[in-house]
Amino acid sequence: MADGRPGAALAPSVAAVRVAVRRALAGLPADGPVLVACSGGADSLALAVATAFVTSRLGRSAGLVTVDHGLQAGSVERAAAVAGWAGRVGFDPVEAVPVTVAGRPGGPEAAARQARYQALTDAARRHRAVAVLLGHTRDDQAETVLLALARGAGPRGLAGMPVRRDVAGVPLLRPLLDVTREQTRDACAALGLVPWQDPHNTDPSYARARVRADALPALVAALGTGVRDNLARTARLLAADTAALDDLAAAALATPGSGSDGSASAASAPRDRPPDGSALDGSARGGPVRDGSAPDGSGVRAGAGLSVAALAGLPGAVRGRVLHAWARELGATPGALSHRHVDALDALVTAWHGQGPTALPGGRRVGRRDGRLLPVD
Repeated sequence: MADGRPGAALAPSVAAVRVAVRRALAGLPADGPVLVACSGGADSLALAVATAFVTSRLGRSAGLVTVDHGLQAGSVERAAAVAGWAGRVGFDPVEAVPVTVAGRPGGPEAAARQARYQALTDAARRHRAVAVLLGHTRDDQAETVLLALARGAGPRGLAGMPVRRDVAGVPLLRPLLDVTREQTRDACAALGLVPWQDPHNTDPSYARARVRADALPALVAALGTGVRDNLARTARLLAADTAALDDLAAAALATPGSGSDGSASAASAPRDRPPDGSALDGSARGGPVRDGSAPDGSGVRAGAGLSVAALAGLPGAVRGRVLHAWARELGATPGALSHRHVDALDALVTAWHGQGPTALPGGRRVGRRDGRLLPVD
């Protein structure tokens, strides 16, 4: 791996990556370093050399972390080579961190990602870094949107990778989401850098590699060269919409409802009785029951539960987010909590006919009683 030519003429691709990094660093606290996550591939290598340049001009420190997943022959040597290069060009601190992928939940890609992010956030805390920079590009974003479409993801999945995501209290930033993979490769070539070619990127056993090699090129051939940009723009638009809906859901959860102690007037109390008049015990069945009260907009919390009337008055997209967030509050396992669980909770509000409690992953159950959704034993 060459060290780059600091005196080389400024190529447009080099300028584009530097501008993206400078924008990402704007507003970050100055009392700690930024860390670059670098595998040695073109994307992260272009990000690293641009970060070294920009931080030197801003008078702030930058470190580098390379993660050895131990999944390929020679991975130890590769990590050592990246760390050696980083030390020569002035990064401090520099770490090559080995991780164990086997035994983690999910498929191989998800397990490797989880191990990598844990290593990066741990390193950030050790060095009191203010952020970790990741090298995902516009092409990566387009691939992420296609993968989300294929698995039937909702707006959150189609929003792709966020520019910023806080993990375990550490900001993870993606400065290059408006930079193409071609630009990062050109930047490396212009600076005399020789990137590492990860064989996993062309391994057809990985879904992302198949999308990169086959699906996305086929779409470009059929629909034109703007496909990648359009997919990435779709992600940006959905990310903005998702953030707005998340804010509405958070506000609904944060504000106590008018019946926050679970009380209600006789005139407005929801009637949680199936049509046969029996009390809710999880065994009654019948037609839908409509609550007699309307939400007052003051929030959905009602004592230890949520007000059915307030939930029913929310738009479906907001109500689903409220129920998802509340289920996590109750201890539902985040990785196992799916749309099916949220739909079952929603049915207790919008399609209730006396059905019993809904089971959540993690062992908690939620039922409907006295106009509220409540955790039950």
